[in-house]
Amino acid sequence: MPQILTSTAPDRPALARPRLGFLGVGWIGRHRMKAILETNAIEVAAVADPSPEMAEEARRLAPEVKLVATLDDLLDEQVDGIVIATPSALHAEQSIRALERGAAVFCQKPLGRTAAEVRAVVSAARKADRLLAVDLSYRFTEGMQRIREVVQSGELGRIYAVDLVFHNAYGPDKDWFYDPALSGGGCVMDLGVHLVDLALWTLDFPSVSHVSSKLFGDGEPLGIQPDRVEDYAVATLELSTGAAVRLACSWRLHAGCDAVISASFFGTEGGAALRNVNGSFYDFVAERYRATAREGLTEPPDEWGGRAAADWARRLATGYRFDTAAERLVEVAGVLDRIYGR
Repeated sequence: MPQILTSTAPDRPALARPRLGFLGVGWIGRHRMKAILETNAIEVAAVADPSPEMAEEARRLAPEVKLVATLDDLLDEQVDGIVIATPSALHAEQSIRALERGAAVFCQKPLGRTAAEVRAVVSAARKADRLLAVDLSYRFTEGMQRIREVVQSGELGRIYAVDLVFHNAYGPDKDWFYDPALSGGGCVMDLGVHLVDLALWTLDFPSVSHVSSKLFGDGEPLGIQPDRVEDYAVATLELSTGAAVRLACSWRLHAGCDAVISASFFGTEGGAALRNVNGSFYDFVAERYRATAREGLTEPPDEWGGRAAADWARRLATGYRFDTAAERLVEVAGVLDRIYGR
């Protein structure tokens, strides 16, 4: 295995280009592979996917890649890192196995179905001293980067309200999403994880003092710990700063467009918001507000989808090992647990 430096300093190069294995190369896995390849910082060593068709599609991106059958086969190739894009129920166990074999991990969200699963993965990364990251991709939109800068600069004053929305007019097309044992939850686990992460990350992770929520399935209240997944959810988070965070997310909502996505931050001196354009899943504008006036911060186009994966790959190639920022993943997962009442 190529030697990786223990320093986390970004200006100290690793001694060799890391070799990566890709576990799961459906649309998302291949998209992340493409973004990582475009960094020119790594080598793709091997791919594993139960679908021969998907594996062959991945080989079109990296013609020299070796096609193997399982995670263990990938790890036997002595890879430096594993990119995981498999069903949610497998994420924690697969991540831990990779980390214990000495491979860094980039995983699709959620890292685990519960905070306990996420905590176990982070502990494994810390013990192995390997770089761990999750595909919380909305952080990497130009709009959210600018909004976070404005919020943390103090220019908006004290942030006291945050409104978050992610409505997807479609539902997932894989059956396992609708089985709580396999998915860990419905639209909150799928979409709400991004909203909770954006709020806490933008505000520099204040503690969450109280959580209240209501979950629905096909228009019916589900109650605490439902035996089926929710397709609509609302929640309120009370932060230690005194701020109130409200979020709503859904699958298959009659929203009049493909998607409604927004993250709005309101302070004593102004506001700022990210919102999607014309129902798009990909195009966003970011704006800053002063009373009735607004100022544009960013606008499309913005090729943000693969930036989280590319960032992980570059850091791995530069020599990063365990990053304590991964511990924040447990905090986000803990909030999701509280939304679910567990």
